[in-house]
Amino acid sequence: MTEKTIVDACDDTCNGTAVDITEIRKKLIPESAASDLADLFKALGDPTRVKIIHTLVQSELCVHDISEVLGMGQSAISHQLRSLRNMRIVKRRKVGKTVYYSLDDEHVEQIFVQTLQHLKHE
Repeated sequence: MTEKTIVDACDDTCNGTAVDITEIRKKLIPESAASDLADLFKALGDPTRVKIIHTLVQSELCVHDISEVLGMGQSAISHQLRSLRNMRIVKRRKVGKTVYYSLDDEHVEQIFVQTLQHLKHE
């Protein structure tokens, strides 16, 4: 049995649509914003970071608590938190010697929750 290959290309007779390509091009996302957005989704490309984010959606926690929830070592959690902090996905708050982590802002939570909802959508 042979499989039919679908080619994502216009037919030779296609003259495009009736939209103004110049206007769309003017509104195109800038390269720096496209790169930042791609980096955000790269962060979500790691299962450990996804679990950390999901944990922090529920509550602000210290590294010890996150490591207990995920059953991982504190150094591994700390390494991932550093990456998430550099990407402005999480923030930290220090009280004495204890550092508490939470999501950087409500947008991070919205992106995460909406992505989960999208995955559950049929």
